Amino acid sequence: MLCARRLLRLAALPPPRARSYAEPAAGPAAMAFTFASPTQVFYNGAAVKQVDVPTLTGSFGILAAHVPTLQVLKPGVVTVYGEDGTATKYFVSSGSVTVNADSTVQVLAEEAVTMDMLDLAAAGGGSRAVANPSPGHIPALGQMLIWPLPTPLHLGNSFSTAGPGDKTAKSNLEKAISEVAAASDEAAKAEAQIKVEANEALVKALE
Repeated sequence: MLCARRLLRLAALPPPRARSYAEPAAGPAAMAFTFASPTQVFYNGAAVKQVDVPTLTGSFGILAAHVPTLQVLKPGVVTVYGEDGTATKYFVSSGSVTVNADSTVQVLAEEAVTMDMLDLAAAGGGSRAVANPSPGHIPALGQMLIWPLPTPLHLGNSFSTAGPGDKTAKSNLEKAISEVAAASDEAAKAEAQIKVEANEALVKALE
């Protein structure tokens, strides 16, 4: 009798469930990177591995699934790493960087130039010059580098125009530092300080 009851209880038990495994967590979505200036689009929704940016709060690297943020660019080098690991560098004067929750990233620079457009020149001092610049192209940066074109540049209030006697980034930096010391009011001092910071970043990028 006891054996019969035990058999009935065993028969009433649910069949053992097959062991299952959790699905592997999905990896972060690929970064869709857009980088442009008013005169040129460098990347438009391109898949890249990492982007390093200089901002007013410090330089940092951006990967896919980065925490959303909005930052202001400062003069310096933006480095873009392709999916194969190759790095391409750009010098930017200012702008903004936006990182979204969907892994899209936008870098909008007021002025930008690829570092390979800069080449060692006869100006000396280890400085570099724009290689074959076109009229109206990257005006703010052109004023910090050798710029043989006589055309006025529209951001002249922020950067000093390079002339025959002022051909190197280092000489522009020295001139900007002297302008800070000679500034007669806070507005002029702030303007000169912007020149100093931009030229310091440029000299550092070219060294």
